[in-house]
Amino acid sequence: MSYRVEVIRSRRRRKTVSARLVGDVVQVQMPAWMSKADEDLYVAHLVERIERQRERAKFDVMTRAIKLAAKYDLPLPASVRWVSNQQSLWGSCTIATREIRVSDRLVPFPSWVLDYVLVHELAHLAEPSHSKRFWQLVNRYPRAERARGFLMAKGMGER
Repeated sequence: MSYRVEVIRSRRRRKTVSARLVGDVVQVQMPAWMSKADEDLYVAHLVERIERQRERAKFDVMTRAIKLAAKYDLPLPASVRWVSNQQSLWGSCTIATREIRVSDRLVPFPSWVLDYVLVHELAHLAEPSHSKRFWQLVNRYPRAERARGFLMAKGMGER
């Protein structure tokens, strides 16, 4: 989806740049002193982030993870949520609390790639390390090898 962008410069704003969606307009608020080049970078980044947030709202990752856990006989998570702050991982989990976090950079990828990342994190709930047993659990997912290749092509392999 394409958004109209409205840049609001303020002399009172010192450092931060923020954006919000108002109808179909992305309002970007920034300090008056910033250059046009800075403006272009921030606008592109913030519009992309808003687009990812809107797209990820279409996917209920918790429900999807529960279905995958049942299908592949993996432990149930306590929570699964999208995050936007994972730059070097596609997903992560905290074993003690059974919480899974999934990078919203996965949103535009095919659903079978998201499913693979969820299966990978669910398998960690049964086996914390990347042991032989862990990979046996992950490889129950029929598209595991294909998804790993897809993610490697996108710039990050297994972690």
